[in-house]
Amino acid sequence: MIIHTGQHYDYEMSKIFFETMELKSPKYHLGIGSLSHGAQTGRMIEEIEKILLKEKPEGVVVYGDTNSTLAGALSSVKLKIPVFHIEAGLRSFNRNMPEEINRVLTDHISTLLFAPTKTSVSNLKKEGIKENVFLTGDIMFDTFLIFKDKFEKRSKEILKKFNLKPLNYGVVTIHREENSDDKKRFYSIFEGLKKITLEGIKLIFPAHPRILEFVPKDIEGIEIIKPLSYIDMQALISRASVVLTDSGGLQKEAYFHKVSCVTLREETEWVELKKSGTNIVTGWKSEEILKSFKKIERISKLNFNAGLYGNGDCGQKTAKIIKSFLGER
Repeated sequence: MIIHTGQHYDYEMSKIFFETMELKSPKYHLGIGSLSHGAQTGRMIEEIEKILLKEKPEGVVVYGDTNSTLAGALSSVKLKIPVFHIEAGLRSFNRNMPEEINRVLTDHISTLLFAPTKTSVSNLKKEGIKENVFLTGDIMFDTFLIFKDKFEKRSKEILKKFNLKPLNYGVVTIHREENSDDKKRFYSIFEGLKKITLEGIKLIFPAHPRILEFVPKDIEGIEIIKPLSYIDMQALISRASVVLTDSGGLQKEAYFHKVSCVTLREETEWVELKKSGTNIVTGWKSEEILKSFKKIERISKLNFNAGLYGNGDCGQKTAKIIKSFLGER
């Protein structure tokens, strides 16, 4: 049974993912949409609780670090239903990030914790969480491998659609509140992107609906487009020379494609990418963004061979552990 809270309410960011990834449609769609953090999380808890009381599940799986994640975990634990957190143990150590609060609280009320990396296991241990922690690898890497052939075939069409040449363009995303709500930071990032285009590289920016209305649309060399489906986005990344993003997931996806990444934040929860040299965490100042871009261009493809996120069997491991846990109850 899938519950869709509606947090990603735009069609391109919701329904199209279920369609292109051939996922089963949610049994429940709450349609809560965009609200303040407190109002959104509160309404989710209220509605999820009603469903849990009706369905009486043996356990609830939550993923990641969104408001939906925390709402699902809180609703479940209050009803004494075991919570299984996939992507547990990530830490940016920046409590100003809503996502950091969500992931910390969710980890501390979860029954089973599925950690994608050794670092995430270590983070949990430092916080006193040692029981029922499992190193499984990253579920996003499973997805990447499953759909790899599809987006490789799609890449030619995508490049033709946006008039791009392989390895001569970059992919940009900006959506975090710290960057999009602070207009000084936001426009400084765009100044940095503009400087990069002067180096002769085109940038494609699938813009989040929340920021589309104030994104500068008249900068030569930066093409603003609507959000893409998972397959199209992966196809776009696969032939890029660089990804510039404040997203957590996109940092990993760039690594999967062996594409260098510049992270437009002061920190990252994916510290192993920074250590590998495939990801430079640069912040929001325009000159630093340009410096990082010039540096990242020289990264060797050999830096991507560390196998940081498992073997593509995270889903199988996770399902087996959950099945065993429920069988013992």
